Amino acid sequence: MFTTRPTLQGTFGMVSSTHWLASQSAMAVLEDGGNAYDAAVAAGFVLHVVEPHLCGPAGEVPIILAPAGGEVRVLCGQGTAPAGAGIGHYRSLGLDLVPGTGPLAAAVPGAFDAWMVLLRDHGTKSLADVLRYAIGYAEDGHAPVERVGATVESVRELFETEWTSSAEVYLPGGKSPAPGELLRNPALAATWRRLIAESSGGGRVAEIEAARKVWSEGFIADALVRQAARPTLDTSGERHTGTLTAADLAGWSASYEAPVAYDWNGWTLCKAGGWSQGPALLQQLALLPDELPEYGSAEYVHLLIEGCKLAMADREAWYGDAAEVPLGELLSEPYNARRRALVGEKASYELRPGSPGGRTPKLSTHATAVAAGEPGFDVKGITAAGAGEPTVARNGASPLPGEPDVTADGGTRGDTCHLDIVDRWGNMVAATPSGGWLQSNPVAPELGFPLGTRLQTAWLEPGLPNSLTPGRRPRTTLALRPEVRGGLDLQGAIDAPNWHSDSFPSSFYPRGMRPGSVTVESRMDPGVIAGLRLRGHDVNVGDAWSEGRLCAVARDPRTGVLSAAANPRGMQGYAVGR
Repeated sequence: MFTTRPTLQGTFGMVSSTHWLASQSAMAVLEDGGNAYDAAVAAGFVLHVVEPHLCGPAGEVPIILAPAGGEVRVLCGQGTAPAGAGIGHYRSLGLDLVPGTGPLAAAVPGAFDAWMVLLRDHGTKSLADVLRYAIGYAEDGHAPVERVGATVESVRELFETEWTSSAEVYLPGGKSPAPGELLRNPALAATWRRLIAESSGGGRVAEIEAARKVWSEGFIADALVRQAARPTLDTSGERHTGTLTAADLAGWSASYEAPVAYDWNGWTLCKAGGWSQGPALLQQLALLPDELPEYGSAEYVHLLIEGCKLAMADREAWYGDAAEVPLGELLSEPYNARRRALVGEKASYELRPGSPGGRTPKLSTHATAVAAGEPGFDVKGITAAGAGEPTVARNGASPLPGEPDVTADGGTRGDTCHLDIVDRWGNMVAATPSGGWLQSNPVAPELGFPLGTRLQTAWLEPGLPNSLTPGRRPRTTLALRPEVRGGLDLQGAIDAPNWHSDSFPSSFYPRGMRPGSVTVESRMDPGVIAGLRLRGHDVNVGDAWSEGRLCAVARDPRTGVLSAAANPRGMQGYAVGR
């Protein structure tokens, strides 16, 4: 089969990420004797520089690591809601939803501490070793991808009139970043240089611990708290201050947890816990029948789409950190046999959560109204301000497009970043840095990066698994659907025509959905597209290479051969290795 690139193979090390500079920086760490975890931290900080419209140090990063010969673990880099972020406070401000931008949407930043914990516990390199690549690109500049400039241009008026600290970084001389020209962020480089200086002395682990303290209690914490206290125009159209305090920053740290594992077709798949939406991917696999239709056929794609809808309806009713998630029942065969029977010949336009263990599902009032198309919840009006984080490479075709599409009031549609690494010893890591986008909050002028907005994924309604709750994690949005590969290799699976569904409430402000909608790439067989429409799907045909930002690495346990592949969509993801 023809693929856009070869599936790379070797024995020394493999890296795949959503930007070539992050991939090559990680490979440089491997070449310098570092392991997969050293390389992941270096690449993560580079992504904060070169994909600032998709992730930042004050965002979040869930990490799954599989040490050679050890157990798979999840390192949770998702911060909690601050102590003052209660539903009552937001309601007292006249809000029905957490704003999509601004400090009211900021959780306790999680990405930086998670990278440090990973480096401390599993890496071998020093803090200066892993930060030098990001410092170089921030200080000396890098040629930005087109989407960085397009995102900045979308919020030019906001930056020039309200978020002026962001304009200083991303509108130098009044110009948006342009491909082929160098974009610098000297404030960010200075932040990391000061961090290293204030953390130096005492050995590798002591320096990392000191850096964590500087972040959570030192000059960085001080600047983040000041930024949260600045009245900021957000998607509500009003100026609000946030709830993040020094005590919130000092009281949180990244933590390890066991993954949720599911055995399917000879593979054991691992995801973060029910506080995230990760196990929804496992549910989609559990919903598949033993005998699948022909790979790539209309019947096959229909089956995957309908399973996605059922799993994501369960996400709405059952997943979150504010209540116990009945994962045992959700992944059990009896439960999924009942749910599987709901998949008919026609596309469903309903939001249909199940009743695991006989429990009664409860959806938010907003989600129910959006799904039903009730007056006041017009889908087109809602989605126009920005909705959701389906991981697509380009916007324009989908009713809920993917990469940041930012309105004048700062409303955003967000995408995310990813990296996968396997080293010559067999250590593997997968990380998804997200949040802290340049369009999420104003840049903290002393630091060169903004706060995140992950609280917007929580509901301002009590009694739900994903209700906004102080000290609890907002739900992440990091596992959307399975791709059953049909015998394809890594690159072939990534290259295969892709799709995404909008038939469940978006996690992002203003929380819209389009029942029955599915967006497919124009490379999909016309007969398959016609077959989906005959089955009742509201099919939107996007560009040929528009859906997805996939990365992959693999290790064959029999031979030790390492493999890697990367996404050609958007022309920036790359795999490297030897």
